[in-house]
Amino acid sequence: MISLSEVRAVPGRGLEGDRYFYGQGTWFQPNKPNREVTLIELEALEGVRREYALEIHPSETRRNILTQGVPLNHLVGREFRIGEARLRGLKLCEPCDYLEKLVGKKVCLPLLHRGGLRAQILDPGMIRLGDTIEAAEPQRVASALLSKPIIAGGS
Repeated sequence: MISLSEVRAVPGRGLEGDRYFYGQGTWFQPNKPNREVTLIELEALEGVRREYALEIHPSETRRNILTQGVPLNHLVGREFRIGEARLRGLKLCEPCDYLEKLVGKKVCLPLLHRGGLRAQILDPGMIRLGDTIEAAEPQRVASALLSKPIIAGGS
């Protein structure tokens, strides 16, 4: 795993330079979008350290993108943008025995339901360090909170 300041997202392929982009990933299956991009929250790794006294470096998660301040589980089934690229959250990226074997740490239980998100690239584009992640459609919770009109001024 190497850290980059930018990467090109390509629909149907993944992130340029990634093992899955070249069809070499362990779980690669042609024409299956669930390995194009994986994301994980920095907060999840901090939670694992706090709750399990287990230090997991972001590269040990084998996820493509480390996020901060974005609840990834909420993006399952939703479209979102990172930089120039448009993606769709497909499903949670749960940890597995293979990951434990690779990193030599018991990570399955600590990362359960917070192991990240699998996403499909819908529109190509560059993803850069510091880009924001924005949902493509408004969240229902937000629209429900704003259901009453707000009137400025008045007597």
